[in-house]
Amino acid sequence: MDSGRGTVRLHVDEPLAPGGVIDVSGTQAHYLINVMRLKVGDAIRLFNGQDGEWLCVIETVGRRAIRLVCREQTRTQQPAGDLHYLFAPLKQARLDYMVQKATEMGAGLIRPVLTRHTAVRQVNPRRMRANAIEAAEQCNLLTIPDIEPVAELAAVVDGWDPNRRLIFCDEAAPVASPIVALAALEPGPLAVLIGPEGGFSEEERARLRSLPHVTAISLGPRVMRADTAAVAALALVQAVLGDWR
Repeated sequence: MDSGRGTVRLHVDEPLAPGGVIDVSGTQAHYLINVMRLKVGDAIRLFNGQDGEWLCVIETVGRRAIRLVCREQTRTQQPAGDLHYLFAPLKQARLDYMVQKATEMGAGLIRPVLTRHTAVRQVNPRRMRANAIEAAEQCNLLTIPDIEPVAELAAVVDGWDPNRRLIFCDEAAPVASPIVALAALEPGPLAVLIGPEGGFSEEERARLRSLPHVTAISLGPRVMRADTAAVAALALVQAVLGDWR
């Protein structure tokens, strides 16, 4: 049976095991029936973030639902990346993009934080999770990052686990090269913090810099939008200290 990359891939919440039956309805069924035009006997790949990836075969097709049967495991489950991504919320379209890219870059946890200069004060966690799932489906990932509730930056910093290194992007970082700054750190649990378009306030910057488990890095001489800075910072951290090594 073909378990190649070309088959349709979906995330489900149900357990996956040999012979397991999965009933798909709603928007996922619409996608399979009306967009992909799948029929009885066609194979798709399913994952749930816990049981690896499974090749499943369509057993029945209704007007609004599909029944699938799990045939064989194509990949065993891998642990989620131990990289947390914290950010000041953005307007919706750019927030969608940023959540997708953070998922693709290997973030295991995504947390929106409110800073003094944050313009957007509310987020939709269900939409954030949907974007993370879409990115995982398209990029052959096996895990979905946890989506944490929005919180004030001060409260997050006050309750921070000092065993997790917090790397925040700061145009006034004392070391010009982010690679040099990151290379001086010991590998271990990591988090990346991206501020709002207006940057961190002086009080926030001073508070972060005062903590021994916090490191400021520069992203170079150009001013980046927050969603661009997220991709740049996560790529640097993964390359120097993360799972790209």
